[in-house]
Amino acid sequence: MPQASPRGTYLQVSESLRQKIRKGSIAEALPSEAELMRVYGVGRSTVGRALAVLKTEGLIESHQGAGWYVTGTGDRRPLVERVTELLRADGVKVGDPFPSENELCERFGVSRTAVRSAIAQMEGQGLVGMGASRRREVRALPPNGKDS
Repeated sequence: MPQASPRGTYLQVSESLRQKIRKGSIAEALPSEAELMRVYGVGRSTVGRALAVLKTEGLIESHQGAGWYVTGTGDRRPLVERVTELLRADGVKVGDPFPSENELCERFGVSRTAVRSAIAQMEGQGLVGMGASRRREVRALPPNGKDS
C-alpha cells in the first residue's frame, strides 16, 4: 500500500476495506489479519488500528475464534462447532483423514491460529488424533447437538 504518511496508513487500509464492504466485494467474513497484512504490506498493529476504526463505525464486528465479519452477517458459532458440522456433512467416518490446517483456513476464512486452537480443542475432546501416517485423523464423531 502506498504510504504518504506513516500515521495515516491505517486510515488508508480502513478506507480501502470500507469501500470493499460498500461495493459488496466483502459481504460477510473479512480476510484474516495475516492476509490483510500481506495484501496491504503493513504490520499487525496497522491492520489492528484499521479494523478498530471500522468496528467503531459499526461496519464490522469480531467474534473470538471466528474472525471479523461485516455487521449482521456470517456464522458466529465457534470454529470447533463449524468444523464438526463439516465432518458430519461430508460423511466422515472414524479413521478418515482430518482436513489439513490449510484446507480449514481456506474453507472457513480464518487464521491458522484459530484453526490450531480449534484442532487442539478437538484433540482434547478425543475427536481428532495423530494417525500412523503422521497426519491427523478422525478418532470419534461428536454426538448430534452441542459439539463443545
